Amino acid sequence: MVKDLFERIQNNKGPLGKWASQAEGYFVFPKLEGELGPRMQFGGKDILNWSLNDYLGLANHPEVRQADTEAAAQYGAAYPMGARMMSGHTKYHEQLENELAAFVMKESAYLLNFGYQGIMSTIDALVTKNDVIVYDVDAHACIIDGVRLHMGKRFTYRHNDLASMEKNLERATKLAEVTGGGILFITEGVFGMRGQQGKLKEIVAMKEKFNFRLLVDDAHGFGTLGKTGAGAGEEQGCQDGIDVYFSTFAKSMANIGAFVAADKDIIDYLKYNLRSQMFAKALPMIQTIGSLKRLELLRNHPELKDKLWENVNALQNGLRERNFNIGDTNTCVTPVYLEGSVPEAMIMVNDLRENYGIFLSIVIYPVIPKGIILLRMIPTTSHTLSDVDETLTAFEAIREKLENGTYKEIASRTTVDLDA
Repeated sequence: MVKDLFERIQNNKGPLGKWASQAEGYFVFPKLEGELGPRMQFGGKDILNWSLNDYLGLANHPEVRQADTEAAAQYGAAYPMGARMMSGHTKYHEQLENELAAFVMKESAYLLNFGYQGIMSTIDALVTKNDVIVYDVDAHACIIDGVRLHMGKRFTYRHNDLASMEKNLERATKLAEVTGGGILFITEGVFGMRGQQGKLKEIVAMKEKFNFRLLVDDAHGFGTLGKTGAGAGEEQGCQDGIDVYFSTFAKSMANIGAFVAADKDIIDYLKYNLRSQMFAKALPMIQTIGSLKRLELLRNHPELKDKLWENVNALQNGLRERNFNIGDTNTCVTPVYLEGSVPEAMIMVNDLRENYGIFLSIVIYPVIPKGIILLRMIPTTSHTLSDVDETLTAFEAIREKLENGTYKEIASRTTVDLDA
């Protein structure tokens, strides 16, 4: 008997979807209103926002807004129409690619419409069924989905674990010798949940022992790390050892789009084999010209990154001084780990938003282990030290309520399932 395809979907909403009736519109799919920035509105109230990935505060920079506006007025939202290979190629796309390549110290670069699809398609294009992929078990979903497209073998190593990396490279080497293929090693420059940098310098050093190519997704590192902002590879002094460098515009560039950079022969190959770009409309002119302005500001105004790190250090040092567990983050990403159930987490976040005016991202099981609550904050250049002080005061108050059972008691009087 053939089952109705939708029967499973209707009976099992998934590990996150099961919370939809209690969470949607508030904890997930919230509606933030007002001008993008640290101070916005949520549910009719003013809030201090720590959930925007606008690291350098470019979203509302007057020069950026002007560039976006002028591009929209001149070209509209549609231009260019068609895929790059057919009718969507312009001098501005080429200019942005050339400037991005120079900025991240690679020979060539290629624009991508979106980060998620871009990294998936890049992985797909770089490997054949005879090749082996080795990647971090904590890799972002876009990398995992890209690896799923691979028709050959793949191995995961324990997160940032050098011994596990080496063990899996040994396994990959033995297999590749049989298949006649190569090895693609994938990691992130910055792991966006925990805030740790990938161990790029150590991975590059492993090339002396193993024959592999390195792909780095540096979404959170681009613009925030390194002397010039060129990312985690520059920060660790090993940019030359990264064979394929990828980043999105959705973080430091405050825009839509992404790019991949490498030696010219690799980029030339990708241009003709990246299915997500070959069969998709070109990046619109608004985003393309707008990104040129953003990159100009990123290059020429180091004070933007300096102010970002002033805020990062104030927030992270303040949390550590108050004995909050922020893990071993060494980037702007600021996680705060607390112990508690999903219902307690929901009550806590409600308290933060309604009574303290603090809006941030909450991460719970199954993304992290049961019994752990992760409150993730993204400091930006636009935040102030006063914002930091306000937040630290609020965090001390909510921790006390969590530890003395206030949130658990409130949760017990709600319809939230305490066994989750």
